[in-house]
Amino acid sequence: MSMQAMILAAGLGTRLRPYTLMRPKPLFPVLNHPLLLRHLDQVRQAGCAPIVVNAHHLAAQIAGLLVSEPDVVLQTEDEILGTGGGLRQALGRFGPEPILVVNGDIFHNIDPRWVLAGHRRNGGPVTLVLHDYPRFNQVAVNADLTIRSFGRQTDDHSGQRLAFTGIHVVEPEILRRLPASGFADIISCYEGLIQDQIPVHGLVARQHFWSDIGTPMDYLDLHGLLLGQRRPHRAGQPALLVDQTATVGSGVSLKDWVCIGAGARIGQNAELTRVVVWEGAQVEPGAKLSDAIVTA
Repeated sequence: MSMQAMILAAGLGTRLRPYTLMRPKPLFPVLNHPLLLRHLDQVRQAGCAPIVVNAHHLAAQIAGLLVSEPDVVLQTEDEILGTGGGLRQALGRFGPEPILVVNGDIFHNIDPRWVLAGHRRNGGPVTLVLHDYPRFNQVAVNADLTIRSFGRQTDDHSGQRLAFTGIHVVEPEILRRLPASGFADIISCYEGLIQDQIPVHGLVARQHFWSDIGTPMDYLDLHGLLLGQRRPHRAGQPALLVDQTATVGSGVSLKDWVCIGAGARIGQNAELTRVVVWEGAQVEPGAKLSDAIVTA
């Protein structure tokens, strides 16, 4: 089974400002590794080719990262095209095989090969990966897991509701329903399919890890969860990830969990509690920081 892939990385990340004024959200480091590179590793391991990444906000930074990724096609967009417009513009880069689409601002361990197998079993033109995530449960599904609505209709309160993970598979011909240029929303396209009685299938993920980084606290909470998994807390011992090239001064106190990137410098007697320090950033001597992202 073969599959193509597109990673959506063009968004503005407004809820993560001011941090996204400095760096596009898909390049935020998670455990000191750019999130976009994790996505690329996942789709490569599943055998996806070609792989397209779109970019708009701070696109030069994404282009710089992808210089060392020769198997990836970068699609730079001069205007915000939305989740549908970016896919429609990329259509000419794809062949006839299904396209795996992944939002660039999520962290997950869902196997793309499992997603493709589910899509093949469903036999329809679109499969969305869903899960039970009460904060975002807005997708109404029927008993057979076909999607009834996406929560935009205020009069649809019946049946089970699940959340969209930001991972879906679409057959290329469906993208031709979108306008050839300009902004378009892929969910609106899927709503059109439902209205035309073309099934849009759900595939429910369970026993998986998934998080988005939509807000600064989401980003910090993700690190707390991941560091706790890597090194479970013991009797007051913090969960730490400190790059070997970072400099940590004397008298520094690291509490709860802390992640420190390459080349970062932590001044003497600083106190950090639940803090992510990006690569090359500096914490002043004596600083006391908690629930913070240090970027410079």
